[in-house]
Amino acid sequence: MKILQASYAGSSTRVSRKPGRKLPEFAFIGRSNVGKSSLINMLCGQSKLALTSATPGKTKVVNHFLVNDKWYLVDLPGYGYAKMSNKGREELAAVISDYVRNSQEMVMLFVLVDSRHEITATDLEFISFLGENQIPFGIIFTKGDKMGPNALKAMVEKDCEILSRTWEELPPMFTSSSRTSAGKEEILNYIESILASL
Repeated sequence: MKILQASYAGSSTRVSRKPGRKLPEFAFIGRSNVGKSSLINMLCGQSKLALTSATPGKTKVVNHFLVNDKWYLVDLPGYGYAKMSNKGREELAAVISDYVRNSQEMVMLFVLVDSRHEITATDLEFISFLGENQIPFGIIFTKGDKMGPNALKAMVEKDCEILSRTWEELPPMFTSSSRTSAGKEEILNYIESILASL
């Protein structure tokens, strides 16, 4: 798939207030500062579509981007940001939960995991939440250019081993780099295959 057009379509904190046009949604989420905005910009071929920041926890709403006038790419707030008040974390958790549980148009949620580090307890907790709620998801290992190919392969294999302790079947997985565009074709082709099956 080639993304020929991607534009901001609106922000919301509740599913009832998201863009009214009913189209398939592919959402992206991960721990704060995992490289989500950079990945979205890389996939869409735009440097400033999703705002990037060195400060974790910047995204506090659900952002919809209309892609090729056929589907939405959805940018969710990051989870697990420690330097936030309890009230702030609860509010973000409510925004995320409302979208993930109640958006009938969401067909796939991509969970981003930093490839440089072992998958965290926070990631595993969120993935368990997805399983409990029967939400289809895939995993994208980000920042794949930050280590050599052998180290990257070893870390992904380690994460797969950790996930296999609680999951009989592993979800679709991709490795990516927003700097080199690694993984772009594989991720977009996967989205295209799902759209073709709807």
